[in-house]
Amino acid sequence: MKRLTIIAMMILLTIGILMHPNWGDRFSARANQQMAATDTKKSATGSQVREFIEGVGTPSTECGKCHQAIYREYAYGFGTDVTYKSPEEELLSLSGRVLTAGPAHSVSGTIPEPPHGSVKGEFALCSSCHYPESFNLPHSNKPGIKQSKEPPLAKKTLGITCASCHLTPDGKIRGPYGAKAPHATVKEPEIQTSNMCANCHSSVKRVVGKQLQTFLEWSDDFHKPGLGSKQCQDCHMARTLRKLAEDEDVPIRAVARHLWTGGHSPQGISTALSVAIVTEKKSTSALRFHLTNIGAGHSVPTGSRRRAIYLKADVLDNKGTVVAKRDWMFTPWPGDEQGPDETIIRAGEERVLTWDPKLGSGEYKVQASLIYDTNRYTDPKVEGHQSTIFQRTFPFKVD
Repeated sequence: MKRLTIIAMMILLTIGILMHPNWGDRFSARANQQMAATDTKKSATGSQVREFIEGVGTPSTECGKCHQAIYREYAYGFGTDVTYKSPEEELLSLSGRVLTAGPAHSVSGTIPEPPHGSVKGEFALCSSCHYPESFNLPHSNKPGIKQSKEPPLAKKTLGITCASCHLTPDGKIRGPYGAKAPHATVKEPEIQTSNMCANCHSSVKRVVGKQLQTFLEWSDDFHKPGLGSKQCQDCHMARTLRKLAEDEDVPIRAVARHLWTGGHSPQGISTALSVAIVTEKKSTSALRFHLTNIGAGHSVPTGSRRRAIYLKADVLDNKGTVVAKRDWMFTPWPGDEQGPDETIIRAGEERVLTWDPKLGSGEYKVQASLIYDTNRYTDPKVEGHQSTIFQRTFPFKVD
């Protein structure tokens, strides 16, 4: 009897709760919360998750609406000394006229295709980096590199976008923190390692001195032998403390500057090599030039065969007249054999060059210049592609 009474009371209590005027609202709210927690199409704030239907062809201005500081670095080169020319582009609501230029990544789609390259065919490898598709990162222990030679789906004029590096093949945005965002994210620690750069900055097989070997130069010549622990980002993406998205309630963290300073940065390349000049003997005019790679974790120059370093030496007599001169060019080689030029200077290497101009007795000066050229096929008189990174005058005497 007692059991029946208890059951009857529970039924009446349940009916009373169901008939409460606010109960329906509470039930609906709780149901909505549960649905939001399990619905992958909703963000933490309940808004629709951003889907990247254009893939890597998503304009970077879309990302710049939230990631404003990162975008102005990517698009305009804020915080760097790059001299790369880029077309004028409207950007959000930046005030004034921005006079600086964006880094090479942001303007890769505006570079005219070389006569030997095309999107399709034998030289599609050019497009696989200048207009890349999304890719999976190789693991640190297995840095296998597979470059796609398929024609790109993205608009060529966009070149390398934010999505080119951050969008995974399954449509998520990779980053070092995996933070909550209005789009699907995935925490990817490898994005802070050199493996992030391997997809584009290397050929599949290491051939010493050949072009397009930057990642493998770092891996084989710098990292594995223990010359240093730096990753590509340590030199090419200096860090700062800030929010990833300025207008959102997110913490201030260490964030990489999206600048990728390299061959187009006079400040960056000036720290790569040191030059020392030695006279062999006082009784002769024999000279010795020591070029040492002290600052780069890869070969110098690196990358495309268009890149070159020139060492120019002029000998002047006591009247200032040039009585002898000698030039050397260091460049990656494109084929299976090194040409008549000097091979590129590997990480940690000291290259010694000798030259005897066969001078008579007297007092002389040797003027030495080290010049970096981003495109050795261009007329040297054209401004913007050559930078003098070392220039000194040394007196010497021949008995």
